[in-house]
Formats: sequence, structure tokens, C-alpha cells
Amino acid sequence: MTERRDLLVALAGQQNAGKSTLFNALTGARQHVANYPGVTVDKKYGQYGDTEGRVRIVDLPGTYSLTSFSLEERVARDFLIQERPDVVVNVVDGSNLRRSLHLTLQLQEMELPLVLALNMMDVAAGRGLEIDPQRLAARLDVPVIPTVGRRSEGREALRAAIRARACDHRKTAAAVDYGELEPAIGALVEHATTTPELAAVPARWLALKLLEDDAQAQRQLRERLPAPQAEALLQEAARRRGDFETQARLDVADHLAACRDQTVGQLLTGVVERREDRPRTTLTERIDRVVLNRLAAPAFLVLTVFLIYQVAIVWGYELTNYTWPLLAGMRELVAGVLPDAGFLVDPYTRALGLWLVDSANTLLNYVPIFLILFALIAVLEDSGYMARIAFILDKVLHRFGLHGQSTLPFILAGVFAGGCAVPGVMATKGIPDNRARMATILTVPFMNCLAKVPLYTLLLGIFFVEHKALMMFYISTMTIIFALLVAKLLTRTVLRGEETSPFVMELPAYHLPTLGGVLRRAIDRTWLYIKKVGTIVIAVAVVVFTLLHLPGLSDARMADFEERGRAAVSSFEQAMAGNAYDWVATAEHITPLLNYYNDYKRAKLNASGAEGSRAVKARFERRNPDYFPLVAPPKGDRDARQASRELRKLSSARKSLRREMREERITSSILGIIGRGMEPVTRFAGFDWKINVALLSSFAARESSVATLGVLFQQDEDQNATLEQRMGEETRAGGATALTAVAVILFFALYPPCLATTVMVKVQTGSYKWMLFSIVFPTLLGLGVASAVYSIGVATGSSGIEMMSWTYFGALALLLLLGLFTGPGRRRPVALTTAPEHG
Repeated sequence: MTERRDLLVALAGQQNAGKSTLFNALTGARQHVANYPGVTVDKKYGQYGDTEGRVRIVDLPGTYSLTSFSLEERVARDFLIQERPDVVVNVVDGSNLRRSLHLTLQLQEMELPLVLALNMMDVAAGRGLEIDPQRLAARLDVPVIPTVGRRSEGREALRAAIRARACDHRKTAAAVDYGELEPAIGALVEHATTTPELAAVPARWLALKLLEDDAQAQRQLRERLPAPQAEALLQEAARRRGDFETQARLDVADHLAACRDQTVGQLLTGVVERREDRPRTTLTERIDRVVLNRLAAPAFLVLTVFLIYQVAIVWGYELTNYTWPLLAGMRELVAGVLPDAGFLVDPYTRALGLWLVDSANTLLNYVPIFLILFALIAVLEDSGYMARIAFILDKVLHRFGLHGQSTLPFILAGVFAGGCAVPGVMATKGIPDNRARMATILTVPFMNCLAKVPLYTLLLGIFFVEHKALMMFYISTMTIIFALLVAKLLTRTVLRGEETSPFVMELPAYHLPTLGGVLRRAIDRTWLYIKKVGTIVIAVAVVVFTLLHLPGLSDARMADFEERGRAAVSSFEQAMAGNAYDWVATAEHITPLLNYYNDYKRAKLNASGAEGSRAVKARFERRNPDYFPLVAPPKGDRDARQASRELRKLSSARKSLRREMREERITSSILGIIGRGMEPVTRFAGFDWKINVALLSSFAARESSVATLGVLFQQDEDQNATLEQRMGEETRAGGATALTAVAVILFFALYPPCLATTVMVKVQTGSYKWMLFSIVFPTLLGLGVASAVYSIGVATGSSGIEMMSWTYFGALALLLLLGLFTGPGRRRPVALTTAPEHG
């Protein structure tokens, strides 16, 4: 019987080699796979089983080399050194072997059992490339398996090669001859191999890293050896490095790269051939001539953003007309199983239950918008255009102290919309220079994260019905403008003096997105949003509910309301005297009758068409045939009509009392007191105490702003209106205008990051000072901008859309002025295109 053996396998490869796709094919695990460089920031785990045991696979971050200049390189290299996997599967892009094999040679120098997965062979064939895997395997002395990850082609052969390589314990000889540097390498290798403490470290790899003056390798050396011994070896490496650079007049790192490139060229001679019947210009290159054209690129980018919002926000919003009745029906079902409402005060379980349902429904109503939005973003990712956006924007970002790699954090945070600032801040770990990284961390929260969209959509649905697309275009692009302006300010002040680094990225070939991939991405991301509504938002809603109900109404005020309620009931009893239905004017019937009446009114409002209305009548007649004549009086029954009129009066009086009680309770609550205490400052921005309370609650979670507004503008028992209808009617009555909405939007766009993001700022910066700065600075900035715009708008009598336009173009003019006349020296981004290989 064969002994079972579990394996640890690492997937290593450059970005856009299809590594994550091949990981999915091998393990069957579901994982986000985007055609954008750097999407794999952390290690991903998966596993599969074969006849000899379990194979656990680790998907390492995509990296072009095994230096220590970026987080991806350090994560991948540290794992390979410390974990020493049984097999390393080096995933290479078959259509770009010349570049991919540089990493292969470095992996060989780490003395790891290696298998080469020659991936994306379909792309290579489409470009007219013919590759000889057997000849390449013989030259590298490693197994080479052709694969097409997205179609799972070559999966079984790769699994077999992994198991076979794990059983083959021979070491593969290093393929690169470093010429004049070999004597220095040999001396350091001999020193390392004779030192027992360094037995677990690949000797040739360590020698090369020490000659490169690699800081991480030096740190590992000091950790493994006593200080005098470590310093002696470091001094020897420094001496030999200096001797070589003096004689060769060439940096060691440049010499190593040149030797590897020469070796790769020799390896590929006769391995890669190009069929002459294929055109030399690929489809990707032809598209890029238009998309990356200096004049057309900005226009195409702006048009893309505008279309995303037109389709998702404007057209997608129409779908909420179908989702809201469903959510309202769910609310009715929940209300039906909760304790019945009281005359003036509801049981606590009913009040809290409906509060939570209303909080969730307010946000769930936007699910259709997010489905469309996420699907469109998935199309951009999978098509390859998202990488072009990073390339296009680098020229702009650099002039404001940012980096081309700042694009990914901005995209993850919601540069279009639908992202989250937490992964956006996390993704800044891959930015190589500290100045750009810090500036990105502090400006990522300005992006249009997923949680901001509901508030924007709510305000636009109330105050900008005819200008939704234009306003969303303003909002989406204005946040980028503000981020660049703030980054410029920070890099010229507190972050001044930090060095920048070149921007190198790969532009992947264009691919036609698959319907299944787009739908899966859209559904997965929307499901994350729904789960957030069901966890964080509900938790915040409970806290807000408690703070809005404490300390509650005083005994004297409650006694006054109860007395007014008894007076309304007494008037109803007197009016019903002598009526055939006077039996309902008793204590045991009045509250159940009022609840029945309000339920009937809501059901009628929710009914669609005459057929629906008849169904509602039949349902309520079955529910209580004795009460039914009072809510739907039959023809000729004068007593029923009179009782119905008196019931409406009593219901109206009860509703007024309950509304007054609710307003007074909220006003005197803990949150109400805080919100009103802020009004002397926020009134310059047009904010009342309810807006203050909503903005305060959004610090815990952005979605809570809309959820809190949903309950502050709570519907009455006989209503079934959307939040837009309820809030629009009440705010306009209170004097709010579109100018107020503009001020709220501007403040919310610049508002401090949510609680989770501030924690991540602390994690990434390692400083409470920067975490506090990320809260205080945006608060002052946002309030200052909102107050200035609102005050100027009131003074000039400008409308909301006019002030938004003036603000937008004013900020854009300032951006252009700073970018054109105060930017740093020009630095062209380096784009590694997907040009065909030549044999």
C-alpha cells in the first residue's frame, strides 16, 4: 500500500500570468480574479486531494522579481525561504516568456523543487507563437506543463507533475553564469555552506542578495548569526561588491539583470518561433493605439465613468420601483408577527423590530443599483481596461505626489463607486515609496465607497430628479479632484522630502469578459453588501435606537400626552353614542380597531390595480368581519359611514399625538441633544440636528447615515411611503433646499473615514498621530467646504445645481493650475505591454 503524503505547494509568478485563475482551476476554490496587476495582495490558500494525499496550495502575490522593494516581493520571498514548500509552481505567461523567465531563474537560485506552468497558451497561439515545451524543459532542467487556466486545460498533467516533482529530491543546477562576478559569488557560497546556522538558507541565493546589498537578506543574516560573525560576512560582501563595481564600472544589480536577460535569450532560442502568417500587430496593440492616445485617452475615460453612472444610477434607480413593494410586503409580514401596536406607546419589541426592518429596507432598496454597478466594474476589470486607467492616470497622479500604483487603492475604495476604503488602505502596502503611500492612505477615504452611494442616491432622488446623471458625474469625479488637491497639499508640507520611485506595470491583453464571470462578481459583491447591512448596519441601528430613546419623555409629559389621548377617545365615544356600531367605542376594541384600520390603509396603498384592491378587501373581511364595515362601509349603511368618519378623526388625532411624542422624544434624547449642540457650527452649512445625527452615526458605518435618516423620518402606522417621499416632504417643509443637499454631499464626500478604516490607517502607518489626523483634518476640510458653498449660495440666491457646478469647475481649475505650473519634473510611466515574443 502506497504511503500517503500531504504536500505544500506555492504558486509563484508575475502579475497577469493567470496565476489566480490557475489556482482556481487546481483547487476549485472561488476567488476574485481581476485582469488588474496587484490584485493578489495576500497569500491565498486552497487544496485538492489526489490518490497519494492532500495537496495544499498557496497563491503568492504576483511579483516580477524576488527583491525586497515592494510588499508583494517580500511576502513571496519570505514564504519561500521560511516555509520551504515541497514544490513551487512557477506560472508564466506563454505569450510573454522573455519577461516571465527572469523570475524563473531567481526561483532556481533558491534551490526549490520547481515546476513550470506554461500558462495562457491560447493567447500565445492567437499571437502566432509556437512554443516547444520539451526543449524548454530540457534547457531549464525542470518539468514544463502547457496550461490554459481559464479553461482548466493541463490541470491533470500539472497535478501529476507536482506529485512527481515532490518525489524527485535532486537539486536543479543554477542556469545563470554571472561572469566576472562568479569568483565573489563562489567565495560567499563557500562561507555560507560551511556555516551551520545558514544551512537552511540557499547559499547561492544568499550570496547574490548580499552582493546586491539587499536589506532583508542582511537582516536575516544578523538574525541567524552572532553579531561579530554576521558583520564579518557583511563586510566581505561589501568589499567584493565594491571591488566589482570599481573594476566593471557597473552596479551589481544591473550586472545581474543583464546576465539573466542574456540567459533568457539563450534559453528561448529555438524554443519560441513566430508563424509568419500571423499579423505582427495584435488586436490589443491596435485598440491601445486609440484608447491610450494622448488626446483620446482622457475623453474615453471620462465617457466611461459617465456611462457607468448613467446606466447604474439613473436607469438602475428605476428598478427600485419594483423592489420597494417587495420590501414593504416583508415589513408587513414582520409587523404581523410582532406584538400589536399600543394606542400611544408600542411594546419595546415591536418598536425595535420595525426600527431594524426599516433600517435594513432603506439600504436593501438599492440592491438593483449595486448589481448593475458591480457588473459594469467587473467588465472593466476582466476586459483589461482597468489597467489602462492606472497607466493613463499615472501622469496625473505623479504631479500631485502620488504614484501609478495609487490607482489600485483608489479603485478598491470606489473611484467609480461600490468599493470600500478598508481594502483600499490595505492595498497601499504595495506602493514602493513612502511619500506616495502616505498620501494615498490619507486620500483613499475620499473615494465613493459602496456605503456612500445610498446617501447620494437618496438626496439626488429628492432634490435632483432631473439632474441625476450630471450630479453623479460631478460627485464621482470631484472626489478624485479633492483627493489630488489634498495629496498635493500633504506632499508639499508634512510629507515633503520623501523620494518617489518609477511606475512600472503590465498592460494585459484585452479579453472579452464572460457572462458567468461578470455575474458571479456582481452577485458576490452585492452579497457582501447585503451581509454588511445584516450585521454592521443592524448593530449600529440598535445603538442609535437606544440613544434616541434615552432618557425618554418625562413623567409629566407622558401624563399630558395620555390625557390628550383620553380626550380624543372620549370624543369618539360621544360621537358613537346611539350608533349601531357603538360597541366598538370601548377600551377593549378601540386600539385593535385603530390598528386594523391602519393596516387596511397601508395594504390598500400597496395594492396594484383593481384586482389587488379587491384582494385586500377580501383578506381584511376574512380577518375581522365585525370591524370590516367600519373601514369599508357598505352602500346604504349610514351608521357604518358615520362610524368610519369618526374612526378617521380618532386615527388622525392618534397619529398627531404619536408623531409629536416621537419628535419630542428624539429631540430630548442623547443623540438629539448632541445633534442640536452641533447646530451653532453646522448651521453655516445648512445642517439641522437630524442631519448632524445621521452624519455622526455614519462614523461607525457609512450606510448608517441613510438607515438613521430612515428612522428619524419614520413613517406613520398608516403609511407605506419610501424614504425619499417621507424625507422630501418633511425637509422641504422645514426649509431644506437642493442647496442644503449639495452641502451635505460635499461634506459627506470629504467626511473622515469610518471606524474600520481609521483602525486600518493605524495599522498601515503604525501611528496614532496619523489616525487622529485622518479624522480631524477631513472633518475641518469638509465642514469648511460645505459651509462656504452653502453660505455663498444663500448670499447669491444660486440653486443647488448652479453651486455644485461652480464648485466643481472651480476645484477643477485649481487642480489644473497646480498640476500644470507647480508639478514635479516629468517622469514617464513604464508600461510593460503584451507585445508578441520573437524567436
